[in-house]
Amino acid sequence: MMKGNKQTVLTFAEKCKNILASNWQGNLNTIKADAKGSKEEIYTSKVKYFVKKGRPYIWVPEKDLHNVNAIIDERGSFAVASPFPGPLANLLRSIKKVPAQIALTGDVVPLKGEKVKLAAESLRETISSERKAIKESTYSVSGILSSSNLGFTPRSENLQELLDGNEQYVVYKFNLSSCTYVDSNGGTHEVDLEHVAACKADPLSPFSSSLIDGINQSEMRRRALILFCITYLNRNAKDAFMLSVDRKGFDVLGKVLGPVKIDGSREYQWKEFRFTFKEEARDLESLCRQLVEMEEEALKNVSSFSGLG
Repeated sequence: MMKGNKQTVLTFAEKCKNILASNWQGNLNTIKADAKGSKEEIYTSKVKYFVKKGRPYIWVPEKDLHNVNAIIDERGSFAVASPFPGPLANLLRSIKKVPAQIALTGDVVPLKGEKVKLAAESLRETISSERKAIKESTYSVSGILSSSNLGFTPRSENLQELLDGNEQYVVYKFNLSSCTYVDSNGGTHEVDLEHVAACKADPLSPFSSSLIDGINQSEMRRRALILFCITYLNRNAKDAFMLSVDRKGFDVLGKVLGPVKIDGSREYQWKEFRFTFKEEARDLESLCRQLVEMEEEALKNVSSFSGLG
């Protein structure tokens, strides 16, 4: 059940799509320019975006230097990381792990007239559909999401500010020319743009930061993750955090005993583990149902093992 094969693990292209769909902000880099032309220096700032048909649409504040730079030189790059909320961010820093991220290069093309209105309308629809999914969700879903310190839909709330705020923006379409996936150990993987275009973003992606934080902020659910390590992987975990979640399964950081040292001692270390669902989680309901089933199964196994069943 837990083996890392193509059926249970996402491709790099799918991971890239999911990172784009789960975040709402990234670092945009353009080449510094003035009336005399392009400079060799890079200007960077954090901007908000949303994705339509696999392409980022970027909202840049009117006074931002990117607007001058892009007129002279359209070339740009855009870096987006997996959102790592709450206690998970602190843990990753302490063990010197970085969030997986994607680095895109391409052209930053400004939208004009009617196209700006269409982009804003698409953004409004995206926010609305995410909120509808939350509103129509059952008690088990809202139970996890309400544990999160981020609120139910931090992504849609952050994007809503683009439509409601007083700030004026220039909207850009980012036309991709390359895509690189950077894993949590800093390893880089070039991803074919055709593969990125061909795959769909995970239906869970817009809610992943709240799901992860909701599970990690709940002692009861963290205990369940520890039980998963013991029951399904036969690893005696002392602690565990949810690291990522997608339709095929989820990754957990578990604190387990490392190898025996020369002096015979062993120390606890954080290791990544992958758990796969019996069936793909097509929505929030399916995800929560399968997590509950796994918890019940793990509890049964532990209690029968200890002679209580």
